[in-house]
Amino acid sequence: MGCMGYRGWITIRRLAEQGRPSAVRLGVLTLAAALALHVPLPAALGAAVPRAYLSLVASLGCAPIAGESYSSAVADGPHPGLPAIAHPDLNLAVRGHVASSAPAGLVDYGGAADERAPQLEGLCAAGPPSFSAAYQVLDWDWDAMCCGHPISDPPVTALALRTRHGEMLRVPASGYSIGEGWEVLVLYASAERITLKYTREDNVVYGYTLHVEGVCVEPRLVSLYETCNAEGRGRLPALREQQAFGRARGDQVVVAIRDHGRFLDPRSRKDWWRGY
Repeated sequence: MGCMGYRGWITIRRLAEQGRPSAVRLGVLTLAAALALHVPLPAALGAAVPRAYLSLVASLGCAPIAGESYSSAVADGPHPGLPAIAHPDLNLAVRGHVASSAPAGLVDYGGAADERAPQLEGLCAAGPPSFSAAYQVLDWDWDAMCCGHPISDPPVTALALRTRHGEMLRVPASGYSIGEGWEVLVLYASAERITLKYTREDNVVYGYTLHVEGVCVEPRLVSLYETCNAEGRGRLPALREQQAFGRARGDQVVVAIRDHGRFLDPRSRKDWWRGY
């Protein structure tokens, strides 16, 4: 899965300037459909993201989760310089990923482990983890603002975890807290993907970042994220340990995890799957 240009957004802007609202709505719908079909989002937009698009994307999500409510917390800067939907560190779809030849199963690495690292077994139902595919996330060329080659070290940087359709997805527990009872900030949320940060910084520079794709993100959570994003990201949605944030769209979700910006191997037993 590669990168796309932003010709679609330029077309929508031109249609708007020409006073053609029906054509604008059709263009927005086309881009939303591309997202629903797992087509990567534009690598750069050059303009503010239309609210109509975000609302349409949110409408692709699942029904509200009974008993859940969502709130926001202060997010520390520096804040992203690009629109979040186009930011390759916040929205994993901007980068994309390709299949890896490495096995899709737990692996053992030597060296020290962080005893407080997020445990990915808590993402979905308890039980031995089962994986369906391994991937390599694409690197990013910040000078050219486009995707580079697949990241090869480590050999796997995204992993498909088998789920049941509609299965509840929850914030993986860790030994970290961002205060006030919160475990993570939501750095990015759309109808089918979410990015969680285990510190209060509105970036991936420090601490753990978890990307989860193939999700029906709870629509109220998406709406809250959109509001926080539109208001300048001084606050972002915050979630508790094991709080539900959505459901599996199909029979798998794809996860990628980073520490201090670097993509790590999500198959590592000592880091993310202790006890298996």
